[in-house]
Amino acid sequence: MTGSKTAAAQRVAAIPHVEYRTLAPREPLPAEVLAAVVFGSADTCREDPRCVRVGLKPLSRGGIAELWHATGPVRIGFAGPVRYSADAEHLLGAIELDERDYGGLAATAAAAYAAIGDFQASSSHPHLLRMWNYFDGINRGTGDEERYKQFCVGRATGLAARALTHHPAATAIGRRDGSPVLQVYWLAGRATGQALENPRQVSAFNYPRQYGPAAPRFSRAMLVGGRLLMISGTASVIGHASRHPGKLEAQVRETLLNLGVLEQRAHVLSAAVPPRLGAASLLKIYLRDGGATCEVEALLKESLPAGLAYMLLEADICRAELLVEIDCIHGA
Repeated sequence: MTGSKTAAAQRVAAIPHVEYRTLAPREPLPAEVLAAVVFGSADTCREDPRCVRVGLKPLSRGGIAELWHATGPVRIGFAGPVRYSADAEHLLGAIELDERDYGGLAATAAAAYAAIGDFQASSSHPHLLRMWNYFDGINRGTGDEERYKQFCVGRATGLAARALTHHPAATAIGRRDGSPVLQVYWLAGRATGQALENPRQVSAFNYPRQYGPAAPRFSRAMLVGGRLLMISGTASVIGHASRHPGKLEAQVRETLLNLGVLEQRAHVLSAAVPPRLGAASLLKIYLRDGGATCEVEALLKESLPAGLAYMLLEADICRAELLVEIDCIHGA
């Protein structure tokens, strides 16, 4: 274990700083921002190619943005359907494809991930670290035709030509805006990260057939630069089964336990990673029922340390019985 921790310490490198901030209407992004992800319908940074706009309703305040601050000069570029911004160490890319152009979600996801794979193969930042996927109606359909399962089929197809040494961390969440556009954005690095799994959970890429024709292709977390832990969308799942159906408080607590296990594992690998949630953590909380906002905020106040920043977003979760999902940036 000492050798592992020493190796991780030697890999400490520049990492992007991430913050949550409410942007004023038409407020320009600072030059040192690598990218901004804006939630809601506020009129912010519409013309800036570094901006990704996601149609999820903020449950606390509008116009909230996730700002990724670069570690040096930023360059912006376009490569086919991919747009990107990069500094010397990291790149944030985005692709948005209309399902109507591809004949359905599975084909759209396959096209998106094939394009991402082609782009990454020629990029100076070739290593996929963290991915976010947003699309409408994630729980629509039955059996293998459920849209989340179809997305997983397309993602697997698009990645089939790429021999990944590990899967990136990832989130897949359902919008409710009726838009046919699949949105994918991702963080890639010049250096590889270290993928982590949660011993309380079956690795998603090893899920049994009951969860669809293609298993989800993601790691539970990714350790970047020896000190930035990016945790995938995490829910009340133990083994491979959903726990506490219909019980929001129990699902929140189970989800926080899962996050804590990954933080502890990362801390063992690198002492630069805080061992638990704190002021260096950011939580993005996806809540199926926006009417439960006050209940969840009271629970978070009880469960989380003071100074921890989070945003609450109304959204659909990949399994219909799950009421909440949380992704986490830890050590930012």
